Amino acid sequence: MTARPGTRGPRLRPGDAVGVVAPCSPVAGELLDAGLDVLRGWGLEVVEGEHLRGHHPRLPYLAGTDADRAADLQRAWLDPRTAAVFCARGGDGAHRVLDHLDFAELRRAPAKTLVGFSDVTALHEAFAVELGAATLHAPVLALESFTEDTRATEHLHTTLFEPERATVLTAPGGEAAETLVPGTARGVTMGGNLSVLNDSLAAPHSRPSARGGLLLLEDVNEDVSRIDRMLTQLLRSGWLEGVAGVLLGSWQGCTPDAATVRTLMLERLAPLGVPVVGEFGFGHRPAQITVPLGAPATVDADARTLTLDRPALGPPVTRHRP
Repeated sequence: MTARPGTRGPRLRPGDAVGVVAPCSPVAGELLDAGLDVLRGWGLEVVEGEHLRGHHPRLPYLAGTDADRAADLQRAWLDPRTAAVFCARGGDGAHRVLDHLDFAELRRAPAKTLVGFSDVTALHEAFAVELGAATLHAPVLALESFTEDTRATEHLHTTLFEPERATVLTAPGGEAAETLVPGTARGVTMGGNLSVLNDSLAAPHSRPSARGGLLLLEDVNEDVSRIDRMLTQLLRSGWLEGVAGVLLGSWQGCTPDAATVRTLMLERLAPLGVPVVGEFGFGHRPAQITVPLGAPATVDADARTLTLDRPALGPPVTRHRP
């Protein structure tokens, strides 16, 4: 199975409705409210999931039971009013909701866009495999950075409302990505959080390999030895066979230091013989850029750019208003 372009959701317009759900960890109410205010400031109508502000009765790292979190996501995706579904935060628990989703029913819904990153990687992968959906690796709402980091929200806004202006992606303004392995390659963007991808190997709703993919990888608060084990597992399992190129995001809080992580990436990834770009600006970091997933694109490691074949989102549509 080679990575294939996903079906795009519509670009947003003021007045559109969007769903907001918490499929992973609980959200802080004040941060969530601030993030929702940003969406409303964009002219969007917010449809909150029933359990958006919930907590699991016994497991404090989950925003409600698996069934409740899955039900919110399912309803938001099937809601004929909504043009996109935003995840309030990542954290933990996305893998646990997958077996509670009715993918046959989800396939009947018109195309729309899932927005999020970190643990949401599990949902990005499942929606790509089961629904053929293109999604957005992008900031989540209930983090301080969503309201305080205008560079991140401005880039997300551009991608959502004027995607034709965000077809050539580079590291955030004033920063420089790094060419680790030179060259150019075409493929389809995929991936996200390294540990979540590694945990998905051989599980339902996951890809057999990254063949044909321009693979995004990032993580947070991991020791380099654990990053090594995860990369080695992806290599030894054959999952990286046929990957077209690799884009590396942030490794915030990873120990002992960025130089050691860089050395590891070169040692593990350079033998693949494909272009590799480091510090590309997505992931757990300030001013993270939004990167479409399921997008046919070209990576130029020498120029340190990712050029999309098409805008991330398709033409706007008129949604049903009951």
